Amino acid sequence: MKKLLYIITFFSVVLNAQSYLISNIPLPKTYIQNLDPYPCDEECLQNFLDNDMILSFLSHADKQLNNAKQDEVRMMSISILNLGSQVSNKLKIALLLPYKKIGRYAASTTNASFAYLLARNQDFELKTYNIETEKYEDIEKALYEIQENGFEYIIAPFTQEGASTLISLKPYENIYFPTINKKDLNTTLPNIYFGGIDYRAQSDLLLKEAVSPLVIFYDKSPTGKKLAEYEEKMFKLEDINSSDANNSLVLKNEAYGLLEFNTDENASLEDNRTVVKFSIPRRTTNLEKQLFENEEIKRGSFFINTPIVKSSMIISQLTMYDTNSTNVLSTQINYDPLILSLTQFEDRESMIIANSITHNNSIFIETNSLLGNDIVYDWINYTTTVGMDYFFNKITKQDRQYKIDVINNQMQYPIELLQPSKTRFIKYFSAIE
Repeated sequence: MKKLLYIITFFSVVLNAQSYLISNIPLPKTYIQNLDPYPCDEECLQNFLDNDMILSFLSHADKQLNNAKQDEVRMMSISILNLGSQVSNKLKIALLLPYKKIGRYAASTTNASFAYLLARNQDFELKTYNIETEKYEDIEKALYEIQENGFEYIIAPFTQEGASTLISLKPYENIYFPTINKKDLNTTLPNIYFGGIDYRAQSDLLLKEAVSPLVIFYDKSPTGKKLAEYEEKMFKLEDINSSDANNSLVLKNEAYGLLEFNTDENASLEDNRTVVKFSIPRRTTNLEKQLFENEEIKRGSFFINTPIVKSSMIISQLTMYDTNSTNVLSTQINYDPLILSLTQFEDRESMIIANSITHNNSIFIETNSLLGNDIVYDWINYTTTVGMDYFFNKITKQDRQYKIDVINNQMQYPIELLQPSKTRFIKYFSAIE
């Protein structure tokens, strides 16, 4: 009896264990053969769907359909049933993972890549190459192994330092960094692609909504420090364009039959931009010292460059200490549904968040969901999916599912401004417009 309990316990642990390593045993494929001698048009396909004849539908729907709804059913069914493709061109994509550096993203980017390929109904080989560090020797060794195994396309969720080291090796493979924006690295290699979010472009858009004083909260992470410096610089740089701002004010007033001229008083108001920065240590939970009766920051715009939990704490205390903030601004860092549950609505009512996850695809969302993965709010998983789609197009010449422009090997994500309402994120409409 005791031995039986040990066996049951062992299998329970094994079944519940999770790993980011992909098994070498391929998943079984299902193939549907079309035995119907007659062609099937759009109306015919819809008739199959209306009568729940999904296998008959799939036997005819062996390629992309013009009807978007029918094609969505086709792709979803392919993913769920794990249907085999009749296309012989096999996909080979490698994942190069510095797992100690990127932590949980070693698993989630693997899942995002796997989910994308699973949904595309084509034979593929997806292999992970794990490295402990991003040192030159480790990357060089892994890259040599990848070359030996015949992979020409690599997804590499590296840090900026690791990406710089990899580029210095001058690899000939096509490499995509879902974590890095090209603005952060100086390279002209034509086979290196970047998918990272452009935080600076997001900050530029948000700063148009900012008033003085601009109060910047940041942590000691590289991203937090860089954003704080950039936002301070760009906000003060607006002083140089003060005359342009006043000219636009004149044109706006003329449209209403009013005419105003630039005055020294107007210019001095533009020149009176102040910035206050607070570095928030990881363990800090009370901001009384920074916020309580601090006249220097009253009625200002508060730019928050901290992770979601820390940001929620800051937002709540802005109300607690009566800062009377004009608005609260944040980049992609805080585009997270947790903000809706970790803060009170009155605390976040004036919050504006920049978001670049604007292209949603229900097929890939659902396939990721089956693997416990998120590509709706998690931007690294999202950019990994976009990179897989780009490489899929380059290899197979099939249409891209994410119609995102690529300029100088960098994904150009549209940016939208959102507000966290009571239950969801809603579009923000600027008062300036």
